[in-house]
Amino acid sequence: MPKPPPIFERKAPARRQNSLTWIFDRFEFDPGYLRSRMFGCDTAYMDGMLCLGVVDRGGEPWNGLLVCTSHERQAGLIEEMPALRPHKVLGKWLYISQEDPAFEETAERLAELVIARDPRVGVEPKGRDRSRSSGRRGV
Repeated sequence: MPKPPPIFERKAPARRQNSLTWIFDRFEFDPGYLRSRMFGCDTAYMDGMLCLGVVDRGGEPWNGLLVCTSHERQAGLIEEMPALRPHKVLGKWLYISQEDPAFEETAERLAELVIARDPRVGVEPKGRDRSRSSGRRGV
């Protein structure tokens, strides 16, 4: 059977660009930087640590900057950047909406902390469970 003309070929839908990825621009030339996607967010890893996530799906709480941190480190970051709040769904991480008047200033400061490898920012990503990834259940 002949191949259909190109006009009839299926194309994957174009992925909408995230308007907040400018926050990651200053990481581009850092050899430890890796950009990825996770659950509809664009994420920034530095030296293997998940540091920041940006999401612009329009509605709260998915319209701003996520700061990957632990509960123990939240207070110090909030003290320095009072606009940060625990995320309503991912409570172990901090969040600032892009609607907040302090958004750009806070985003720039957090980018500085990531570049400086501030220990308050970043979490070790969880590895995949080998029994689940190989298709086997725990024995």
